[in-house]
Amino acid sequence: GFKMIEYLIEYVSKLVNVNFLQLGFSEKVVDALVRGSLFIVVLCLSWFTFKIVQGPLNRSLERLSRITNLQWDNVLVEKHVFQRLLNFIPLILIYVLTSPILAGTELLQLSQTLINVLFLIAAMLTVDALLSALLAIYGSSAISKEISITPFVQVLKLGLYFVSGILLLSLLLQKTPLYFLSGLGALTAVLLFVFKDILMGFVAGIQLIANKMVAPKDWIEMPKYGADGDVIEITLTTVKVQNFDNTITTIPTYALINESFKNWRNMNLSGGRRIKRYVNIDLSSIKFCDSEMLERFTKIQLISKDIQDRQAEIKDYNEKNNVDESTFVNGRRLTNIGVFRSYVEAYLMQHPKINNKMTFLIRQLSPRENGLPIEIYVFCKETNWNIYEAVQADIFDHILAVVPEFKLRVFQEPSGSDFQKLSN
Repeated sequence: GFKMIEYLIEYVSKLVNVNFLQLGFSEKVVDALVRGSLFIVVLCLSWFTFKIVQGPLNRSLERLSRITNLQWDNVLVEKHVFQRLLNFIPLILIYVLTSPILAGTELLQLSQTLINVLFLIAAMLTVDALLSALLAIYGSSAISKEISITPFVQVLKLGLYFVSGILLLSLLLQKTPLYFLSGLGALTAVLLFVFKDILMGFVAGIQLIANKMVAPKDWIEMPKYGADGDVIEITLTTVKVQNFDNTITTIPTYALINESFKNWRNMNLSGGRRIKRYVNIDLSSIKFCDSEMLERFTKIQLISKDIQDRQAEIKDYNEKNNVDESTFVNGRRLTNIGVFRSYVEAYLMQHPKINNKMTFLIRQLSPRENGLPIEIYVFCKETNWNIYEAVQADIFDHILAVVPEFKLRVFQEPSGSDFQKLSN
């Protein structure tokens, strides 16, 4: 190829040499005019080639990627990987044609340097696009929900830009890359200070990923930074959290290592979301069950059999111990609060949205100034926030409504209407 171009230059020179020499031009001037004209032709040809590869050829590759059933080629097109690879075609063309045209001239070295710079920039942009495409392809996989590689890709990109910058200076100044690297030793302290957040974020990112402490789409709480929502992005220096009010909180990556935060991921994986609430029962409404109450309670289907069994057990115990049943204090008796707890337990046990395989407690807490707390500590099968809140509300709607059926009262501090009744 080089020989053909050299023959072309010689042939064109011979054609124009006679005419230009007759006009008084020297051979050097004629040679320069020929080479300059050919160089302009090469530039125009390269520009035309650039338009071809970035136009029809690039669009053909895009159509081909849409025809295939593969997803990765669509990502490569979206991240402009093919588009940037095609930039090498006009660069190779201009490199091949320019060398013989400018051979033996002072402009040869300058042109090669500029072309090498363009090659370096094109290679850097291509690798950058390829890394972005690999990150996007990985993001569509299932494992990306547990492990984010965004910080590592960002580190690779920083390394790519750093190396490209060193090579660019090396080409422009005609120095070996080691010359510039040796000069960085004295600037190490300054570089460590400037890139402190990046280095700390990189180390923190490795710890977060290695220990699976946080991943995209995790629900985390970090009150210090006002974060309470889903992780949408983990980068080299920051973690972005979209709060439930749709605001965005940005947390330094290393803060997740140095400070405490709550991750709700396991709640979703466990298949149950905790319901922990209590109903305060007015202490003055707690009493032993009389015959009329027991008769009415046995009509409650959920606890009918349980009450009958308990009555038989209590009757047998009292008879064996010759208990004087003329007063409720003697022997064993059912209480309305105990029957109420049994009902709540039976009601939740048969509830379709309660996970009975997880912790299930209906218990009394210590009496307080606002009554006797009956705590409901169970797990809902639904972890979706909207459905979970609806299930929880339905459960307590029913429990609060059923409390008076057991001759109990829910404790409530006096309101304005209560004082008004007293004054009347």
